[in-house]
Amino acid sequence: MVKKTITYTDYDGTERTEDFYFNLSEAEITEMQLSVEGGMRGYIEKIVAAKSQLELVKLFKDILLRSYGKKSLDGRLFVKNEANTAEFVASPAYSIIYMELVTDTAAATKFVNALIPVSANAQNRNPAMEMAATQNAAPALTLG
Repeated sequence: MVKKTITYTDYDGTERTEDFYFNLSEAEITEMQLSVEGGMRGYIEKIVAAKSQLELVKLFKDILLRSYGKKSLDGRLFVKNEANTAEFVASPAYSIIYMELVTDTAAATKFVNALIPVSANAQNRNPAMEMAATQNAAPALTLG
């Protein structure tokens, strides 16, 4: 699980600091691996070979939104649903996190690596997440 503490100014001009949580279970990573022809590794290699920034950004946004959720107070649940995701995307914090990750290769690599479940880091390493966390797969956008 990744916890990002973000300070932002809300739409009323109030500065706020909040914690945002991201997690992909082993089942979710496996589903992602099986959801594309040739697996995630093949899909990402194809994107990298084509040098498609657009496809990399789409993939990264998908990972960001799939992994966002709210942790229950007792820590038993990590709730992901459309309402939580819509609330997150509507907040200024989403823009801050998104821009950090698509413009900073090191931050993107650290984020994706941290999403891999502990069991996947042991015996069952997930090649899709390993590939996504390489510097070649992380988008490197610049504002100009």
